[in-house]
Amino acid sequence: MKTLVLTGLSLKLKDVEEFLRNPSLKIEVSVDALQRIKLSRAVVEEAIKKEEIVYGINTGFGKLSSVQIPKKGLNQLQKNLIMSHAIGVGEPLHPLDARLAVLLRINTLARGNSGVRPALIDKLVEVFNHKIVPLIPSQGSVCASGDLAPLAHIALVLLGQGEVFYEGERMASAAALKQAEVKPISLRPKEGLALINGTQVTTAILARSLARAINVVRHADIAAAMTVEALKGTDMPFDDRIAAVRPHAGQEQSARNLRRLLNGSWILASHVDCSRVQDPYSLRCVPQVHGASRGAFQHVEEVLTVEFNAATDNPLIFPEVGDILSAGNFHGQPVAMAADYLGIATAELASISERRIENLVNPELSGLPAFLARKSGLHSGYMMAQVSAAALVSENKVLCHPASVDTIPTSANKEDHVSMGTCAAVKSIKILENVEHVLAMELLCAAEGLEYRGKLNPGKGVEAAYRAIRREIQPLKTDRILYKDVDKMTAMLRTGEIVRQVEAEIGPLK
Repeated sequence: MKTLVLTGLSLKLKDVEEFLRNPSLKIEVSVDALQRIKLSRAVVEEAIKKEEIVYGINTGFGKLSSVQIPKKGLNQLQKNLIMSHAIGVGEPLHPLDARLAVLLRINTLARGNSGVRPALIDKLVEVFNHKIVPLIPSQGSVCASGDLAPLAHIALVLLGQGEVFYEGERMASAAALKQAEVKPISLRPKEGLALINGTQVTTAILARSLARAINVVRHADIAAAMTVEALKGTDMPFDDRIAAVRPHAGQEQSARNLRRLLNGSWILASHVDCSRVQDPYSLRCVPQVHGASRGAFQHVEEVLTVEFNAATDNPLIFPEVGDILSAGNFHGQPVAMAADYLGIATAELASISERRIENLVNPELSGLPAFLARKSGLHSGYMMAQVSAAALVSENKVLCHPASVDTIPTSANKEDHVSMGTCAAVKSIKILENVEHVLAMELLCAAEGLEYRGKLNPGKGVEAAYRAIRREIQPLKTDRILYKDVDKMTAMLRTGEIVRQVEAEIGPLK
C-alpha cells in the first residue's frame, strides 16, 4: 500500500488528489520533519523552565491573554481550551473533508514552527491511518484565529472525547479508539492551541472542491463540443490563432480541447458553406469563458499549495534562534478569497451551459424538434431540463455572493476582523454540485440532439463521449422519468468515466 510522506514543506494538490482517489492511503512524517519538531519543542520547554510569559503557553486566550496561568495549571489549560472551543453545529462535514483536514494539520505541524511534541504528531498519524474520522460540524467557524471550533472537534478525538465515524458507524471517540487499540493522549503546554489555530478545515474543503472543479471543466469542454455538433455550429472560434493573439493560458487550453474533440467531424464538414455567419456566444465564446474559469482554478491551486505547507498557528516557534513570535498567520483571508473565486469561476461553467441547453431545446434556435421530443406536443421531451438548469444557475448567483467581504468582531473585539473562509469553502461545494447537475443536463440534451444528425459522424472525441453516454442512457424515444437519467449522468460525470472514454480515443485533455 502506498504511503505519503509528509515533510511540512512539499505537499501538492496532486498528493491531495491521490488521497481523494485512494482514502486508504497511509501517511508518515519524514525524519527531517521530526527533527525540526523536536527542536521547536525544546524552545517551548525552555520558555516554561524559565517561566517566561508567553501567549497561549502560560496565559489565557484571546481577550484573556492578560491572565497568567500558574505552572500547575498549564496542562489543564490546554485541555480546557479544546473542550470549550468544540462548539460547532450543523451537519457533519463530508468524511473526506474531515480526514483531509487531519492530514493537512499533521503537515503544518510537521513544518516545525508549532512547538508540539513528536508524540502528538504520532497520535494524529495513528488516528488517520486507522481511518478514525472526526465528526466535525460544518458550522461555527469564522476562520479568523483559524478554524477554532472545527479543529477543536478533531483535537477532542485525541483526548478520547467527542464523536467520530469509524467502520461506517457514528460513535463516541472513546469507543472507536478502544476498538482500534489507539490510546488517548494528554496535552502538554502549547499543544491544544497548536491543534486549533489554523485554516486546515477550510483548506481541506476548498482542496476537495478544487479537485472536483478541475474534473468538471473537462466535462464542460466535452459538453460544449457535443452541443456544437448537435447545433451544427462552427469550429472557427477555436482556431489556435485566435488564442495566440489573446494568450490567456486557460483560453488556449479550452480551445485546444475543443479542436481535438471536434477533429474528424463529418457534421462540421457537412455545413461548412451554410448561410449562418456566427454562432451565439454560448458556443462561440466557450474558450474565453471556460478558459477564465481555468485561470481561476490555477490561482486557487497556487493559494492552496502555499497553505498546505504553511505554519498557521500562534505563537510561532523559530528554533534556529530560539524566538517565539506572536502574530496572525491563522487568519483565513487568503483561503477565503480563493474559495469565493472558485465558487464564481465554477458557477460560470453552469451559467453558459444553461444557455447552450436553451439553444438545444428551443426550436427557434436549434433547427431541431421542439424540446428534442420525437412527437412534440404529445411528448414534452427535455422541456424541463432548461427549467431545472435555470433554477440551479439562479441559486448559484445567490451562493456566489462573496463570504470573504463580510466580517463580524469576535472574542470581545480582540478578533475584530474575520475572514468567513469556512462559509466560502462550504458553499463552493454546493455551487459545484449545482454545476455538475447542469452539465449533466447539457450532456443529455446534446447526446439527444446528435440523434437527429443522421449518419454523419461527429468528431472522434464527441463520438467517444456519445458512446459512453449511450452505454448507460438510451435515446429519448418517448417521455420518461428524467431525474433518473440526470442522476446517472451526474454520477458518470463525478467518476470521470466520460473523460476516460474520450481520452482513450483522442489522448489527454488539458
